[in-house]
Amino acid sequence: NCKCLMSVPGPCEPEDLIDGIIFAANYLGSTQLLSERNPSKNIRMMQAQEAVSRVKTSEGDSQALTEVDLFISTQRIKVLNADTQETMMDHALRTISYIADIGNIVVLMARRRMPRSASQDCIETTPGAQEGKKQYKMICHVFESEDAQLIAQSIGQAFSVAYQEFLRANGINPEDLSQKEYSDIINTQEMYNDDLIHFSNSENCKELQLEKQKGEILGVVIVESGWGSILPTVILANMMNGGPAARSGKLSIGDQIMSINGTSLVGLPLATCQGIIKGLKNQTQVKLNIVSCPPVTTVLIKRPDLKYQLGFSVQNGIV
Repeated sequence: NCKCLMSVPGPCEPEDLIDGIIFAANYLGSTQLLSERNPSKNIRMMQAQEAVSRVKTSEGDSQALTEVDLFISTQRIKVLNADTQETMMDHALRTISYIADIGNIVVLMARRRMPRSASQDCIETTPGAQEGKKQYKMICHVFESEDAQLIAQSIGQAFSVAYQEFLRANGINPEDLSQKEYSDIINTQEMYNDDLIHFSNSENCKELQLEKQKGEILGVVIVESGWGSILPTVILANMMNGGPAARSGKLSIGDQIMSINGTSLVGLPLATCQGIIKGLKNQTQVKLNIVSCPPVTTVLIKRPDLKYQLGFSVQNGIV
């Protein structure tokens, strides 16, 4: 009974993620944070950095690192002691809310499971607080590995493969679905992580048709989505004044570009995506699938003289 999985861009073979793959890592520690149910990606990034800071501060000089095997599959993520193979942690994939890779550090953020009768794992900030304002306990595990980026990408890919498996289990062939239909089906299932809800909401997914002159460049600047992005694709960073992209009025800085003319950009290197965009020069029509992301703020910094520094630095696309 061949599943014939569609190709899901990423470092792993989709079939391998169903059985599970293993990465070697060092376990540095865990910490617990309080978080709203659906914080923005920027807040998630800050939470991940806070978790790393806490764990590193509490590390004693004499503390020996625990070597672990990180098991990743479309069902769950497990952490096994490398020597004894004893299970140290076991999280269903759908409870993972965020993954961040910062250099050789991986932060895995998981929701605490809550019974329907709002348990102590959920703390209301004010009486009668709305769902979004409740504070939930988030457990953050911190690991060190040379494969930090591969681990983060593999977990992101596991979500995509799990979606396909879910659709097939319900008798739906993912190849027969348009992106909107695919998104609508995912959106009806409260089954995977909070950050993907934004990508699953069909109101945020748009299919755009851009008109341009033959020989004219599209007029966009793209950057990588930054560390920890659970759907690794490129982000629209700027548009050329008067270019086809800007003229269309359909795009916003911060939009994540999922595909161009039917070619998925998810998981592709930035240089490859830039090459695909350059290859559009002789096209007169360009079809884009994008996910609208929260508004981007433009900041104008004034300084009295060029000898003064701007006062910020950028690392991996994060200020």
